[in-house]
Amino acid sequence: MPDTQLALPLTNSAHPFRIEHPDDAIVKISLAGLCGSDLHTYRGLEGVQQDHICGHEFIGNVIALGSSFNPSSPLTRPALYGTLKLGDKVVSPFSVSCGECSTCRHGFTARCTTSLLFGSPLLPGAQAQYIRVPKAGGTLFVLPSSTPSPSVLPELQLLTALPDATLLLLSDILPTGLFVTLQALTHPNVSPVLTGIAWPGTANGLLSPTAQTNILPATDEDQILTVAIIGLGPVGLCATLALLDLLENRTPPTRFRILAIDPNEARRIKMQDIYDALPSSCKGAQGSTFTVCSNIDIPTWANHGCHAVLEVISSRIRLSSPISISPSSIPQIVGVPSALSFSLSLLTSSGVISSCGVHQAPPVPFTGRELYGLNATLAFGRCSVRAVFGAAAGLLARRRDVLGVIGTHGVVERVCPLSDAVRAYNLFEKGEWGKVVFDPWA
Repeated sequence: MPDTQLALPLTNSAHPFRIEHPDDAIVKISLAGLCGSDLHTYRGLEGVQQDHICGHEFIGNVIALGSSFNPSSPLTRPALYGTLKLGDKVVSPFSVSCGECSTCRHGFTARCTTSLLFGSPLLPGAQAQYIRVPKAGGTLFVLPSSTPSPSVLPELQLLTALPDATLLLLSDILPTGLFVTLQALTHPNVSPVLTGIAWPGTANGLLSPTAQTNILPATDEDQILTVAIIGLGPVGLCATLALLDLLENRTPPTRFRILAIDPNEARRIKMQDIYDALPSSCKGAQGSTFTVCSNIDIPTWANHGCHAVLEVISSRIRLSSPISISPSSIPQIVGVPSALSFSLSLLTSSGVISSCGVHQAPPVPFTGRELYGLNATLAFGRCSVRAVFGAAAGLLARRRDVLGVIGTHGVVERVCPLSDAVRAYNLFEKGEWGKVVFDPWA
């Protein structure tokens, strides 16, 4: 194992790496991603002054393991401590999780009691040639390779023919797109639209099915799921594909109105092209509509109220709502005050703002009175990748026509050398490039 490496630090200095704990693994990185949340530090929005290596998405091969990794590892620990071996090809979620605490056992692995974020001052990141992975047995996933491994999940066996650069989507943005959509669609306030049963229904078994007798039945119009997606960058594309996939699998098929919003014309064109190329089975029941527009060109039908909105937009862009419209569940992805204001302007009463944005120090840009007046719910936070990893892998397999290709027709647009990172950050930040993957050895 070499003593030095090529890496992309926030500032310029040497970055050694080594096993520091028995649960550690060292991974030789083959590909690393450039993510929209990397731009927060790049733009100086996080107030980070410490020198550190950027990036939190990576694929690579295990080249060193701590002493915890052996076939006699206790069965009470994550299975990977007993099966992971040198040479295994792995992909990592963007944050560390032990898999052993109560928080992890509940599925909220993003907030593990020992959680660390790759690419932060506390843990060197992935835009490098090597990386140390703490709690590796509870963090890494083994990918299919030429050497069979019992550690590979069944869902991943379906992905053997896909380019590695597209498998990198499993590290963050595809699970995150799925997470922010689920966080909205599984909320009790959205359930009446999806089920036709008025709130609160049975309240997860807490109430009798016959407790509600004074509500009129839902009409067909009441059950048209209306969704607004704000921002059509890489996470927004993944969220859109996750949304369409979830609705496709419902029986009977869901009738929907989806509004995809972005001020960037190139992103709007790409979203429309991707949607047009999808099979008809993804496009909802008869009468469903999918409209792509800018934030100043909202169609009048949106005034009828949306029931889900996915918001993913650059913090450099200021949004305003030109009309009063009312989506009722808003997955908010970017983490920008103006995006939150725009989200609230779209919200109908008893709606949900579902956010996976990396929010910074500025206060939330609305008052408690505004939220109370709408009965609004705010659902914020980081994606627990491990909890939705298998579902995201299944989505990648089903939508390999978009997620499994590299180029203008896919979510991953290009692979470039890590030595070209300065140019890549600049063009990605401007919205001229989409999803970028770095090769640290090119």
